[in-house]
Amino acid sequence: MSGRSIRHPGPIAHERHAAVACQAQSLTITLEPGKTFNASVADALSAHGFQAGYVLLEDVPMKRMDYVIPAGSPGESHAAWYSETYVCPSGGTIRRAGLHLGRRDGEAFLHCHGLWEVPGEGLRMGHLLPFDAEVGEATQVRAYGISGALLDVADDAETNFRLFAPRAAPIANPARPRRAVLATVRPNGDICEAIEAICAEHGFDEAEVLGIGSLVGADFAGGGHVSSYATEVLIRDGRVSRTAEGLRARLDVAMVGMDGAIAEGVLVHGANPICVTFEFLILG
Repeated sequence: MSGRSIRHPGPIAHERHAAVACQAQSLTITLEPGKTFNASVADALSAHGFQAGYVLLEDVPMKRMDYVIPAGSPGESHAAWYSETYVCPSGGTIRRAGLHLGRRDGEAFLHCHGLWEVPGEGLRMGHLLPFDAEVGEATQVRAYGISGALLDVADDAETNFRLFAPRAAPIANPARPRRAVLATVRPNGDICEAIEAICAEHGFDEAEVLGIGSLVGADFAGGGHVSSYATEVLIRDGRVSRTAEGLRARLDVAMVGMDGAIAEGVLVHGANPICVTFEFLILG
């Protein structure tokens, strides 16, 4: 484990991850313009009978695309915070992003991290503001509808944020169910080791890992390093496999730090602690 860590204002929770077994259905959904991005995603999944899901965005034209990046906290109430809003009045294109759709205060709510092309600025990365974004035209994207679990926003005493947490939900009877786990992980544990522990608990020897979250900087295979103590992260390719040393997770990620710089690569195993939270859909 790296020597990096972050101290949050609240009491440290005993349980360091939460995971709910579920089923996932591979889908192609259509995001429609004329509504908020949040509503577009929620309506597209609902049309297939799902209230929760993970959506993979590639080359999505956007009419509006406001976002934030990580920043230092303005006070002692949080260990990290968000930057000012970056406004993209001419829209742009989401090149690659991932999002979890769950619930907040009983309503559909999504959390999205990704990379986008901003006119006149080039490639940027951050946390998309779902009520301040809109697709530019009807666009098909890949998704997984989740049955039997969903992420629900709840108060988190340790971080003093309202964060997604997995809970059991009604079965939506997917046509081609794939065994899955919906999970969140708390600060300071190594991201790879946390995934391996969840897979061991749920009997996965091989798995695909989708997700977004934050890390306390990063160490990459090949020597790259990110020093920013708060980052926003997208897993571009995540895999777990059984090796001679036991279960091993390999995560290829893109991330943005507090300076707006983008870093990409494969994370060093055992060297990358979580900053605030990480949210996973693990597919067996």
